[in-house]
Parts: sequence; structure tokens; C-alpha cells
Amino acid sequence: MPNPKQKEAKERLRNMSGKGAAEESIPLLEDHHIRGLKGEEVYEDDQKLSRRVWIESKKLWQIVGPAIFSRLTSYSMLVITQAFAGHLGDLELAAISIANNVIVGFDFGLLLGMASALETLCGQAFGAKKYYMLGIYLQRSWIVLFICCVLLLPLYLFPSPVLKLLGQPHDVADLSGIAALTMLPLHFSFAFQLPLQRFLQSQLKNAIIAWISLLALIVHVIVSWLFVYQLKLGVVGTAMTLNFSWWVLVFGHLGYTIFGGCPLTWTGFSIEAFSGLWEFTKLSAASGVMLCLENWYYRILILMTGNLKNAEIAVDALSICMTINGWEMMIPLAFFAGTGVRVANELGAGNGKGAKFATTVSVVTSVIIGIFFWVLIMIFHDKLAWIFSSSQPVLQAVNNLSILLAFTVLLNSVQPILSGVAVGSGWQKYVAYINLGCYYLIGVPLGFLMGWIFHLGVLGIWAGMIFGGTAIQTLILAAITIRCDWDKEAEKASMHVKKWAEVK
Repeated sequence: MPNPKQKEAKERLRNMSGKGAAEESIPLLEDHHIRGLKGEEVYEDDQKLSRRVWIESKKLWQIVGPAIFSRLTSYSMLVITQAFAGHLGDLELAAISIANNVIVGFDFGLLLGMASALETLCGQAFGAKKYYMLGIYLQRSWIVLFICCVLLLPLYLFPSPVLKLLGQPHDVADLSGIAALTMLPLHFSFAFQLPLQRFLQSQLKNAIIAWISLLALIVHVIVSWLFVYQLKLGVVGTAMTLNFSWWVLVFGHLGYTIFGGCPLTWTGFSIEAFSGLWEFTKLSAASGVMLCLENWYYRILILMTGNLKNAEIAVDALSICMTINGWEMMIPLAFFAGTGVRVANELGAGNGKGAKFATTVSVVTSVIIGIFFWVLIMIFHDKLAWIFSSSQPVLQAVNNLSILLAFTVLLNSVQPILSGVAVGSGWQKYVAYINLGCYYLIGVPLGFLMGWIFHLGVLGIWAGMIFGGTAIQTLILAAITIRCDWDKEAEKASMHVKKWAEVK
């Protein structure tokens, strides 16, 4: 349809040249207009795409920005604890590393995975505007995770004999057992904190999560200084600090939730939370298995390293690399959370194409950040361990592992985001099978082969497990995501929301 300016141009031609001239000129004008329109359409399409990317990026970073901050502060508590232990001595560093990365890591991996069921349920319910159900889901998650914490108590009560059985040095295993027993309150804080964080995150209430995390970090630094340097409580004092900071997180998030921060989604404690627990447990278990298989994979890496010659130095070096990797991993994990929420929200609202676009924007953004950190590690490869240790053998061992650390960081800029898509879409059960096959049937045997058979030590163990397991898992998840029928997934999400809302 010609716009007013085009009509005016035609009228002028008629007045200037007469009817015949006008008739000859108008087709030329219209032809020029068609060519112009095609150019404008391409330009407008580019504009529309860039605007869509900008809008989606704003939505994504609304979740990811505060999530990065809160995860960095939470993880920094573990890093600070490990740094304090490292300056007590090599034995203390090894003991705290085993307690944090293996015992607490195994526990945290399972509970984190189980809590991630809320990312599917709360995210889709929030997208479908079924606000009341979010509070019910939260309470069901508390019940299920608390029971799980009780069942996992032996992990904290009797770790030393198990660690010795797995080949850890006796002095390291004994001291790790003391540290783990001291962290028992931390264990139970996970049952309440992890569901609360996902409950608030699904509602895009990420700023409050960030502020509470900052408060907990400040408390952790003060308590660490007091217990280690002033009261000189050693490893026990170092381990105790985590109990205080994580319960600050619990009470902070709980206070915000029940005292008016979530009027639509929190309407008080309800007896309805005790109904439908079996169905909820099955979904939580699938989520738990999916994430804990991945989380435990890296703990097995540390345990395998403990069986090498000169194990104390090898464990220290690998633990430092894993700590640096874990620190940077908070960014991809924030994208994991952001992608899960965005995909769940869009699918819950019935918008399959929106979920697909959210996935694309998230993956591209995370990869760009991953490349930046890859370059950073490659440049500062010989200075990475200074914050954790002054031991020259440990510094050299970390330097030798730095190239693997760089490629692990790069690979992890993709894999967690694809896992976030799986959580947002409710594919946890299928991804659990993929993780089992890739990590434990391919990665661990390959790591063992390269570490012991080919005598490559910790370098071989890590390389085999990363490129044999994580890389293959990432390729499979990428193929599944690319081939996904998003409109069909949106229909499934609508059915799931309806089903869970009716569970009594």
C-alpha cells in the first residue's frame, strides 16, 4: 500500500508531465519503490533480530547478573575456607580440600540436583501464572530434601574409613573426617537454602538473593578471621566458618519469603505440601541423579588423584585447579539457572519459539565469556596458585595443569547451558542416562587408562575424563537441543503444569 509521501510524488509527476508522462513514470517509481522496500525489509529484519536479542539479553541478564554475584559470593566462602587452610600447611589444605570437594561436594551435588526440580516446576508454573503452586512446590522440596539429608548423615559421620578404603593417605583421611563432622550444620542448611534460592529465582527475584549472599560473605570473612587467626582453632575452626555463613543465607531468604516478599506465591504453610510427595520425589530424584552424576564426576577425579605417587602434592594441585574452575564455573552455572528459568517460563506460557530463542542467546553469550577466561588462564598460567599456596612443588604442578584448566573452562561455557535447557524443559531423566554413559562408561575408564596405563599421572586422568566424558556429553546435548520440536515441548509443558496443579 503506497504511503502518503508516495501518493504525493505520483501527483507531482502527473502535474509536471501530464497524464502520459505520469503513466510512463509511475511504473518506474513503483519498481524503484519495490526495490527499496526489499532493502528496507532486510534492514527491518536485521533491526528486529537485534532488538529481539537485546530484549532477550535483558531478560536473561536480569536473572544471570544477580545469579553470578550470588553464586560467586557463595563459592567464595569455600575458596576463602580453602585459602585459610592452605596457609596452615599442606596437610591441612589436603584435608579441607577432600572435605569440601569430595564429602560436601558429593552431598551438595545430589541436593542441588534434587532442588533443581523446582526450576522446572516453579518456572513453568510462573510462566503459566499458577502462582499459588510455587509455595506448595517449595514446601514439598523442603520435606523431600530434609529426609534426604537424614539419609545422607553417614557421609559426614563415618568418612575417614571410606576415604582410607579409597586409597587416601591415613593422615589426610583422618583430618578430613574431623573437618566433615564439623560441617554437619552446613549439610542441613542445603535442604532449605537450595529450594529457597530456586523458588525466588523462578520469580525473577534475583536482586534479593544477591544482597543476602553479600551479607553472608561478609559474615564468613569475619568469622574466618576470628576462628583461624584470633582463636587459632585450626582445621576445626576453618571448617566451622561455613556453618555460620550458609545459615545466614537460609534465614535471609526465608525471612524475605515469609514476611511479605512473595505475596503472590507464598500464602503460608499448607498441609497440601504433604500431598503428592511421591510424584514430587520421583522428579526430584531424576533431577538429582542428572546433576549429581556430573558433580560427582569431578570428585572422582580428585579421589583417583589421591592414589597417585606423591599424592599430597597432586591432590593439592588438582584441588586448586578445581577451585579456580569452580570459581569461574559460577558464571556458566548462573547461565544454567537463567536458561532454565527462561526456557521454563516461555514453555509454561506456551511459547516454544521463545524458548528456542532464549536458548540460542544464552549459549552464544556464555561462549563469548568462556573464550575470555580461556585467554586469561593461558596468559597467567604460572601465577594461578599464588592465592592458595606458597609451596613451590604445588605452584609448579598447577602450572603444568593450566592448559587443561583453560580448555575445561571453555568447554564448561557450553555444557551447563544445555543442561539448563534440559531442566527448563523437564528432560532430567533422559539427561541422567546420557551423563551416566558419557561420564562413567567413557570418561572414568579413559581417565584411568591415560593416568595409569600410559603413566601420564594427574594430567592423563583429567584429560581423559574431560575429553572422554564432558566433551561427548556436550555434543549429545547440543544435538538433542538442535533437533528439539519446541512447539511440542510447549504443549507438553502446558500439560505438566495442569497435571501438577491437580496433584493432591
